[in-house]
Amino acid sequence: MNATEACPCQSARAYAQCCAPLHRGDAVAQSAEALMRSRYSAYVRGDAAYLLATWHASTRPQALDFGDAGATRWLGLEVKRHQLLDADRATVEFVARYRVGGAAAVRLHEISRFVREDGRWYYLDGEFPER
Repeated sequence: MNATEACPCQSARAYAQCCAPLHRGDAVAQSAEALMRSRYSAYVRGDAAYLLATWHASTRPQALDFGDAGATRWLGLEVKRHQLLDADRATVEFVARYRVGGAAAVRLHEISRFVREDGRWYYLDGEFPER
């Protein structure tokens, strides 16, 4: 991505000023929502290392398999709600849309839980509400 390209997280900022510093390790997410947005951008970019690094150790998988990542096209992100539960716990509800190959678009609706440890936010887990 070039410096002026819009960030995939749809923050209305350029990638270079939004998620790129987090992906490079030059900055840390200041909120659970910022971490969730940066994780979405990491999925768009196929950045498994960042995703694993921002996943809480208690729930982190050993590895991520993107399968045929080239066939996945991320279509958009909508943050519905960000709720700080206390100083070190938060939830973020979002809808992400993607398409694999020529298949119909998939709507991923998740309520994610995040925890902050030593000043860093981590993705803990999520639930998928009924439609």
